[in-house]
Amino acid sequence: MSAQKTSASRTKPVSAVGAFIGFVGFSALAGLLVTIGVTPAIAVAGVTTTSTIGVFESLPEYIEIGDLPQRNELYAYSGGKSVHFATVYDQNREELKFDQISDQLKNAAIDGEDKRFYDHGGVDMTSLIRAGVGSIAGGLGESGGGSTLTMQLVRNIKMQQALELPTKKEQVKAYNEAVEQTIPRKLEEMKLAIGLAKKYSKKEILTAYLNIAYFGDQTYGVQAAAQHYYNKSATDLTPAEAASLIAIVQYPEARNLSSPKKYDANVARRNVVLRSMYAQKNLTEAEYRSARQSKPADYVHLTQPSQGCRASVGDGSQFFCDYAVKIVKEMSQLGSSQKARDTAWRNGGYKIQTSLNIDLNAEQKRLVNTYDNKAETNLALGATLNSIEAGSGRIITMAQNKDYDQSLKSAPTSTSINYSVDYKYGNSGGFQTGSTYKLFTLLAWLQAGHGLNEVVSGAPRNMSTGWTACGQPVYAGDYNPKNDSPGESGNYTVAAATAGSINLAFLNMAQKLDLCDIRDTAESLGVHRADGGELQYNPSAVLGTNDIAPMTMAAAYAAVSNNGIYCKPIAIDEITSPSGKKLGGQTKDCKQAIDPEVAHAAVYAMKGTITSGTARGAQTPDGTQLFAKTGTTDTANQIWLVGASSRVATAYWQGNTDGKLNNLRHYSNGVNGTYAGVRADVWKQAMTPINATYPAGPFTDPNSSALRGNAKALPNLQGKTADEARAAISGAGFTYVDGGARPGPGNPGSVTSTSPAAGALLSSGSSVTVYTSDGTQATVPEIGGDSLGDARSALNDAGFTNVNLADSYAKGGGGKTCKVAAVEPAINATANKNDNVTIQLYGDKNGKAPKDCK
Repeated sequence: MSAQKTSASRTKPVSAVGAFIGFVGFSALAGLLVTIGVTPAIAVAGVTTTSTIGVFESLPEYIEIGDLPQRNELYAYSGGKSVHFATVYDQNREELKFDQISDQLKNAAIDGEDKRFYDHGGVDMTSLIRAGVGSIAGGLGESGGGSTLTMQLVRNIKMQQALELPTKKEQVKAYNEAVEQTIPRKLEEMKLAIGLAKKYSKKEILTAYLNIAYFGDQTYGVQAAAQHYYNKSATDLTPAEAASLIAIVQYPEARNLSSPKKYDANVARRNVVLRSMYAQKNLTEAEYRSARQSKPADYVHLTQPSQGCRASVGDGSQFFCDYAVKIVKEMSQLGSSQKARDTAWRNGGYKIQTSLNIDLNAEQKRLVNTYDNKAETNLALGATLNSIEAGSGRIITMAQNKDYDQSLKSAPTSTSINYSVDYKYGNSGGFQTGSTYKLFTLLAWLQAGHGLNEVVSGAPRNMSTGWTACGQPVYAGDYNPKNDSPGESGNYTVAAATAGSINLAFLNMAQKLDLCDIRDTAESLGVHRADGGELQYNPSAVLGTNDIAPMTMAAAYAAVSNNGIYCKPIAIDEITSPSGKKLGGQTKDCKQAIDPEVAHAAVYAMKGTITSGTARGAQTPDGTQLFAKTGTTDTANQIWLVGASSRVATAYWQGNTDGKLNNLRHYSNGVNGTYAGVRADVWKQAMTPINATYPAGPFTDPNSSALRGNAKALPNLQGKTADEARAAISGAGFTYVDGGARPGPGNPGSVTSTSPAAGALLSSGSSVTVYTSDGTQATVPEIGGDSLGDARSALNDAGFTNVNLADSYAKGGGGKTCKVAAVEPAINATANKNDNVTIQLYGDKNGKAPKDCK
């Protein structure tokens, strides 16, 4: 082959083997292989091999077949008993021994891919030269690229090693290097194949090849492939089935049997394999003709894999399975380093008892499937239900409306993203929590000594100033927050503000605290951003702008129901090693995060949310005591309800997953209302079977100090002068605010009313708005039964100047005659002093005017 021809041949899409042969020359290659101890089918004498031997000897010599991924078994609970629910491999693979593999399959592999497998030492010179001739001719046809099964095994081992690297970037780089068609890569492949052939028997090499090969559609190894495409074991395959599987390995994505669209490409290669099997006398003529005449539609029975989280038993358990596997691979029971843990899990043989209640999880999956349509086309709708055991942190459920699918191109109804957990474990960045985050302001309020019966303002106002964070003043810009409803204003007790979720009330509470204290309270309950960033603590964060995972919120509420004891979520109860040794599970990690009395008071307030507030309709019919808090973002694109019994906390989230601001109050769920409107009912349905499985007792009521806190009652200032009122308010530790004069009774400048009203419990520094009288009004005195003269005098003394007598008389007689029967405005009413005041007198017994009532 001339250098000119070699250069020209490289412009064509030929294999690296052809390019390699062009590089070293047929004679040099033959001599090289003879020199290094490989007996080729064709030897060419009189060659120079010095330079090529130097290149060859610089390459690595050995590669290990190693252990392929084995099965790990996952268990959940059903009816109080441990049940198997998932078989998880590092890859979708089930390794077989040599004798368990169909002879037809072994023959198909050898006859179709490497006829001289039992004769060569890992590299087949005849095939290499044929590949070179094919490349010179402009194509390899069915002669292949000269790679033996042993060389293909080397490539597959390197591909497998690439997939085991820690990062995606490293995996992609190593994988591309393993499959690249270059001369150095082919040289390395050949030398490693020679090393394999020296170290392992032909049986071991063939078995390893069939167990490691990729068969497309996320399927590795012949057993998984036979199960996936034929719904049968690789132990018993027909010639056509065996040849169809081997037809896949050269081009697994184009020739696999996952779709009828790929059948023609598979059959074309299958028939070449069958012809080779017949030529090698491994098929009779009748078997050969029958196999060629068969159609894939006759023997393909596409079956979902029976291993992997995708195939886990129990409706909706797949996302929890995926999460549990990721947690296990972090646990020290599998090794002291991440590399050791990954290797241990890959080698497999572990039995994992998880915390999942598969029955309750299936019920919650049914609920989100029903009320949060995974096929919704108006918006990218996601929904989760997460339940956590309060006293342990054990994850009981992890249900999601979308179906689990890790394909690169999954259907709109499916996803690989686990919305329930942090980005690290499910690729979800979390969601704004809305008013469910108000819990942490409530707890900080109580921890600071404030009470539930303290009164705070819920009136909208500019809140640019008045904030403190970590002891430093904070300017919030032109901040004009609003309540959820225009009718929400005025003063509220903290308990009422919690039940009604009044935004401005909670912002006013936060201004009496330090924003860092609110953040620290949240963090003490395990709250953190799902994306791993710093928890925000600006003024708007009080209303729930941090992106947090639903499971994180469930765990925080579980702590409040558990007397303030926070337990980190755990998914693994027990790990059993391949040898049967019990290794333990995730360590129960609980701490007293907040004072029990503070927790009791918060529960007391949030019980009101269910009985009379924004979570009405969430009470279960069994009467179990529950508390909850709703959450809705500004645009209602994220909707929450999180609450608990004394045993289990459940977080229900619905929302847009694509960042758009679709208002869930405006979209019908197609069942019984809008997505936002149904949350209380769905949460109730989720908690009802939980209460039956985890019966819960009553909550502990707070003590009286938690209700009152360190507040003082506002004295009654009515009738006092403005100066007297100012002194009294200042002396009580409050701030005097002049509300101005209003039409009212009494002396001009006297106090008519205050906001909050007299008797309200207020914390130190609270503002009290004082309204004074302008003296233009008077109160109608008690004149009922008085004589007309006495009544006129009393009204005149009160300041009324226009007193009139009604034309009609009330039925009287006896001692009532000529006495005051009624007055308009009514007695004790306040009216302008120049308004008409009309007196009605009693007449005779028939209501007729008496002779003289002057």
